[in-house]
Amino acid sequence: MRLFDVAVVGAGPAGAAAALAARREGAGVLLLDKAAFPRDKTCGDGIAAEAVTVLEELGVHGVTDGYPPVDRLRLVAPGGAAVARPLPRAAHTVPRRVFDERLVRAAVAAGAELRQHTVRDIRDDGDAVTVDDRFRARMLIGADGAGSVVRRALGHPANPPGHLAMAIRGYTRTANTTEQVIVTTERRWPAYAWEFPLGDGTANVGYGEVLRGEPLSRTYLLERLDRLLPGLDPPTAVRGHHLPLSTRRPPPAHGRVLLAGDALSLINPFTGEGIFYAVLSGSLAGRAAARNTDYRRALRMRLGRHLRHSGLAALLTRQSRVVDAAVDAAARDAAVFDRMVDLGLGDGVFDLRTIGRIVSRLGHRHVATP
Repeated sequence: MRLFDVAVVGAGPAGAAAALAARREGAGVLLLDKAAFPRDKTCGDGIAAEAVTVLEELGVHGVTDGYPPVDRLRLVAPGGAAVARPLPRAAHTVPRRVFDERLVRAAVAAGAELRQHTVRDIRDDGDAVTVDDRFRARMLIGADGAGSVVRRALGHPANPPGHLAMAIRGYTRTANTTEQVIVTTERRWPAYAWEFPLGDGTANVGYGEVLRGEPLSRTYLLERLDRLLPGLDPPTAVRGHHLPLSTRRPPPAHGRVLLAGDALSLINPFTGEGIFYAVLSGSLAGRAAARNTDYRRALRMRLGRHLRHSGLAALLTRQSRVVDAAVDAAARDAAVFDRMVDLGLGDGVFDLRTIGRIVSRLGHRHVATP
C-alpha cells in the first residue's frame, strides 16, 4: 500500500479544508469520500463571512460567487420580541451541492488525491493508520460528519439527547432577497425555523429543535415549519439531518487520528451553525497532521474561549425568557446585536457590557410582567 502523509475521511467543508491546509505544508494527502461530487448535503446553506475568511487564508477564493450577499438578519424571540439589523459582515446562502464541490475541487487542484470510497474500518498500529486494508497514512483526520465512522472507531458514541438536535430543510419560493430570518418558538424550546434567501427568488427554509429522547417525525417538523413561517409554498427537496452540538465533544485527537467538524460535534449550540467550525477545525487539523504538532492545543488556543462562552450561552438560553431579554437588548443596542451575531456565527465571546444590557432587559421584563 502506498503511504500518504495525511489521509482525510470525508470531503465536506472540514475535510476539504484539512486537505488544503495539509497540502500548503507540503504533505501528500489522500481525500476519501463515499459520494461523488457534486452531491447534496442537508444544511441551512448559510455561509458566514468568518468561514469565507478562513478559506481565503487557505488560498481559496470565489466560493460564494454567483450568490449575492445577505446583509441583514431578522430574529424573533420566543415571546415575540424582534430585532432586524444589518449583519456586522454580510453572509451568503450557497447550496451545499455548489459550495462543497468548489472546496473539494480546490483541494484537488492543490494536489490532494481524491478517491470515492466508503470507509468501514481504521486501525492505528502506532506507526501509521490503515484504512480498510487499502490505504495507509502517517496521520488520519476524521471529517466524516455527524455519523462519523472514524469517531465510532475511536470508541466515542453519538451525542446523547440534550446535546443533539434534529432539523429538516427544503427549498421554496420567496420574495425575500436581502434578509436572513430566524423565528424561535417557546413551544419545545430551544427550537427555531429559518428562511435564508439565495437571491434568485428561492430560499432555504427549515425547522429544528434539540432532541429530548423521543423521535421527531417528518410530518411534525414540517408542521412546525409551516406554523412559524406561514404563507410560503410547501418546500421541495426536503431532507432531515442530525446536529451534534458542541456542548458534548469527544477528545479531538487519539494517537495518529484527529477529528474535525461535525465528527467532533462542532455545531454551535446557540445557533446550529457549523460551516465556520468545520473549515476552521479542518484547517487546524490539516496543519497539525502535516507538521505533527499538537492539534488539541491549536484547537484550544483558537476556539477554547469561544466554545466556553457559546456553551454558557446555550445553558442560559435554555430559559426562553433569557432569549426574549437578549433580543430586546439587541433591538435597543446595535453593539449587543453584533456581539450576539459574532457568538452565533463566528468565534465571538460575550463581554461585560453585553451581559449587563441583557441582564438589565431581563430585570425590566420581569418587573413589567404581571
